[in-house]
Amino acid sequence: MLENIGSVAGAIWHYLEINNEASVTKLTREIGGNERTVLMGVGWLAREGKIDFEKRKQGTYITLKTHQSDAAAA
Repeated sequence: MLENIGSVAGAIWHYLEINNEASVTKLTREIGGNERTVLMGVGWLAREGKIDFEKRKQGTYITLKTHQSDAAAA
């Protein structure tokens, strides 16, 4: 199960890298997983500090963080 969540998290990251943003519904549709696993993948990326969330009238959208901390790279 954990390996599957990691794979979905990777698919989400790659999707957002190409498409800039998406809702959970769109991620679920585009990646082809089930919503529960996509949510776990989103949680994985959020815990790692790799994504941001933006609340809009249409729902919550997920984007990759635009900058990584230079301190983390050192």
